[in-house]
Amino acid sequence: MPLILFNKPFQTMCQFSPHPTRKSLADHIDIPNIYPAGRLDADSEGLLLLTDDGKLQHAISHPDRKHTKTYLVQVEGVPDAEALARLRAPLDLGDFVTQECEVKRVAEPDWLWPRNPPIRERANAPTSWLAITLSEGKNRQVRRMTGAVGYPTLRLVRIAIGPVSLQSHPLWPGEWREISVAELGLG
Repeated sequence: MPLILFNKPFQTMCQFSPHPTRKSLADHIDIPNIYPAGRLDADSEGLLLLTDDGKLQHAISHPDRKHTKTYLVQVEGVPDAEALARLRAPLDLGDFVTQECEVKRVAEPDWLWPRNPPIRERANAPTSWLAITLSEGKNRQVRRMTGAVGYPTLRLVRIAIGPVSLQSHPLWPGEWREISVAELGLG
């Protein structure tokens, strides 16, 4: 039962079937019968876990299991204390209310790879980085949260799922490696 840790590149589809205009997981990983345990949008990068074990896939990705996921988020502007407090608290996004989460301002990590293509930068608009740790993961949730408090997401990189991170398991975009289930803390 392989458990694969993969650093999903920007604009790669989180599927193995071919896509007409973008790369898919099959362009990076040639292991039969594995599937992602959770998803990342094409315009998000970073940590993805894949397995051939349906029960493990469910244990990793099901929201009832409350596995935390940590994202590095580059936003337009510099959120003040009030915006950070709004992000941490339950936030009404219209179709759902988020759960409380951890949010802090951080410096851009020196180990983070450059995005290709680079994000758009405007000389008169500063950017800043946040680390956001959630125990849920609705569609485009982080982007919607930062936008709702007035700081649109420019770059989104998932760096950890539970105890497994790209800091402890460094991989360049498109690289993968097998890890043990024990490293994930599930058995």
